[in-house]
Amino acid sequence: MASYRGYIQSRAFLGERVPQSVQNLVIRDYCRRTGIQYLLSVVEYCRPHTYFMLNALLTELPVLDGIVAYSLFQLPMEQTGRIRVYDAILQQGKSLHFALENLDIKTSRDVERMEDIWKVRRVMADCPGSICSSINSEQERQVVATT
Repeated sequence: MASYRGYIQSRAFLGERVPQSVQNLVIRDYCRRTGIQYLLSVVEYCRPHTYFMLNALLTELPVLDGIVAYSLFQLPMEQTGRIRVYDAILQQGKSLHFALENLDIKTSRDVERMEDIWKVRRVMADCPGSICSSINSEQERQVVATT
C-alpha cells in the first residue's frame, strides 16, 4: 500500500478557517476511499504566506509515495511557489492529492488543470461582491491578482 503524508494548515485560506481535526478527517476519508496509506499530517505554521512545513515535506518525498493536502488552495498563492511544489513532486515520480477537491497531480497535464483552477480563482477575486464573498481579505485579493 502506498504511503502518503498529510498536509494541513492552522491558518485561514479562502477566507475561512477549517479546524485541523476536520482537515485530518477529510484526508483520512480520502485516503481510505482511494486505497492510500495515510501517515500523520504535518501542520503548516500560522504565519501568512509561509510554507516552512510544506518545504520540509518536499524533502521527505524520497521515503514517501506522495502528499495528500486538505485543499488545492493551501498551496502557495504565488504561481512560482506552486510550480516549485509541482516540479518537486513530478521530478521524483510522486503524486500530490487534494482531498477536499478530490483531485491529484501525477503528470504535467494535471499541473495545467490545477493552474486553470487557480486562474479561475484569480478572476473571481475581481468579481463583484456576492460572487466573491469567499475571498474576504484585501491582502489575499492583492496576492491573487498578481499571480
